[in-house]
Formats: sequence, C-alpha cells, structure tokens
Amino acid sequence: MKKIFQSKDIGRLVKDCLVIMLGDFLLAYAVVAFFQPQNMVTGGVSGLAIIIAYYSGQLWREIPVWATNLVFNVPLFTIGIFVLKGESVIKTAFATVFLSVAFFFVEYLPAPPNDIVLATIFGGICSGVGIGLVIRASATTGGTTLAGSILNNSLFKHVSVARLIFVLDAVVIVLGFLVFGPMASLYAIASIYVATKVMEAVLEGMHFAKAAFIISEKTETIAQHVMDNLERGATELKGRGMFTRQDKNVLICVVSTKESVRLKQLVSEIDASAFVIVADVREVLGEGFKPHM
Repeated sequence: MKKIFQSKDIGRLVKDCLVIMLGDFLLAYAVVAFFQPQNMVTGGVSGLAIIIAYYSGQLWREIPVWATNLVFNVPLFTIGIFVLKGESVIKTAFATVFLSVAFFFVEYLPAPPNDIVLATIFGGICSGVGIGLVIRASATTGGTTLAGSILNNSLFKHVSVARLIFVLDAVVIVLGFLVFGPMASLYAIASIYVATKVMEAVLEGMHFAKAAFIISEKTETIAQHVMDNLERGATELKGRGMFTRQDKNVLICVVSTKESVRLKQLVSEIDASAFVIVADVREVLGEGFKPHM
C-alpha cells in the first residue's frame, strides 16, 4: 500500500513539474519576446533584469535576462531553504532554475511583430497563463514572490505576503519609470492588469456555470422537471422567511449558462410567484461538469 501511495506522489510530482515547465516557458516568452523589446518593466526580478540588460548594453555588453534571474534567485532560494518549509520549496527551486533555462532558449525563437499594443495584450496573456500554471502546481517562480514570503516569515510577520510582494514590485516598476519613461510604464501597468485577469481565470477555472436558488412552495415539482427536462440534479434546503416567520423550501440547482434560460422558463411555468436568484459560478467540479483533479 505504501508503494502505491509513493508511486502516486511521484506521478503527481512529475505532472506538477511538467505544468511548471510549461508555465515557465510562457512567462519567459512574454518577458523576452514582448516586454524587453518594448522596455516594459512589469515588476519582479524579470523587470529588474530588463533594466540591467539595458544599462549593461549601453555601457559594455548586454547581460542576458536569464543570467540576472539566476544570480538574484540563487541567494533568495538559499535563504528560503532555512525560512520556508514544505514541498513547495522544492517545486519553487525547480521553477526558478527552469525559468532561467527558458529565458535562455526563448531568445532563439522568432520575434513577434514589434508593436507595443500587441506586446501589452499578448505579453499579459502569456505571463498570466504562465504564472497561473506555476501557482496551480503549488510553486512560485522565485523573485519578488519568494522575497515577499521570506520577509513575511522573518522580519515583517505583521504584514501580509501579498502586500510585501506589491511593495517590491512597485519599487521595480518605479525604477522602470525612471529609466524608460512614462509611456512604457503605462503600457506595462496595462499589461499587468491583463496578466492578473488571465491568471485569475487560470487559477479559478474557465468552466463557467450558473447557480439558481429557487424559493417556492412547489420545489418538488420544479425539481422533478429540472431532472426530467434538463437532466440536472437539484438539492432542497430548509429556510425561514424572516419577515413572514414561515418555513421556506430553497432549491439549489447548478446548470450551464445556456441551460439557465430554460431553467427560468420552467420555474415561471410551474410557479410564477417563485423567487429566483441566479448567480455566476466560476468553477463546478462533479458529475455533469468538470471532473475532480
């Protein structure tokens, strides 16, 4: 039995590493192919690497992004070993090292069109998907995320990790503003917004659905019609109206977006006085929808 669990853990770890590799590659492509040519500093060690590459190229020879990423993350990870704990540290080490490898190889890929608007949109999409995949695999790409976690665990325990990361990224973005000017910085901020929305979609899921809460005296009939006509399940809960002080039956049903129209029609046909609340659902796991991971 122990061997089975060990093999399952190894399989899960391999799967997570493959997801991390894909996420790192997309993030590296966003930085090297979209952000760096347009001098867009979106924060993090990668943003700092863009600034260093620019200045080193002006003074002597351009220091590549992959080298800066590795140099900054090695000491951060060394400190993180003593401060942070758990399996995520191992995955973060893998994600950090492979990100530098990805930075190195994407430099040899064909460059996209040199357009700052396209760079803002597609760079944000690529980086958002990439970061989202890495986080879904319970890892980080190092940089300011790792630095924020270290600071939270050691010096600033009263400050949230998210706020520390925001401050660190903000410092890098301000440096980018001072070096490359306001135009590139404004596009960089717009790209951060795109990346954040895409990352949220990756983390929360793209399997949108509708959840209907139906308060009616005819929940039994409505539930039967839902199961017969829509082939969806329904759950009845007991509630109480605080104004009337009477017990109420509340029917909960989750359907796809297009099925929600038919559901409202069914409820209206059965009980025109029913109280219906329809809410958006970001992700549904279970029979009839997305399988459990």
